[in-house]
Amino acid sequence: MRLNLPSPRRFRHPLARALSLLVGVAVVGVLLVFGLALAGVLLLGGGVWLAWRQWRRPRMPATSATQPGKPAPEVLEGEFVVIRQGPVAH
Repeated sequence: MRLNLPSPRRFRHPLARALSLLVGVAVVGVLLVFGLALAGVLLLGGGVWLAWRQWRRPRMPATSATQPGKPAPEVLEGEFVVIRQGPVAH
């Protein structure tokens, strides 16, 4: 299915052409300003939201600094055994 649109008619009068060009540039300018303002609001809102989340995060006590014998909670301790070792590539 092919969509047939009427061909855009170009104005013949030079003043009408200049006026349509100015209107087009004005519309593009308004859209650009609106888009930049929207991007600024989104960036500012995202920054505030991230700062709020960071501020509201519960504080974890520093247990590893007070008890030197215990490992840090993110360290997993354990033992392992190599079952089969393949040829070493040089």
